[in-house]
Amino acid sequence: MKITINGIEKEVRKGISIKDLLEDLKVLDKTMAVAVNMKIVKKDEWDKYKLKENDKVEALNFVGGG
Repeated sequence: MKITINGIEKEVRKGISIKDLLEDLKVLDKTMAVAVNMKIVKKDEWDKYKLKENDKVEALNFVGGG
């Protein structure tokens, strides 16, 4: 199935969870917040939240600077 993550269309397996997606992309440990279709998904729900066809996912990480 197709989803869009951070503006890039990607083919992923059907029923993939947010946690599995982030693990596959090797960014799980760097990701601080995830929104699906403009709605924040709490981190403790990432393993249960199943993505659907055409979902728009934004995975954000916080960068310190000064």
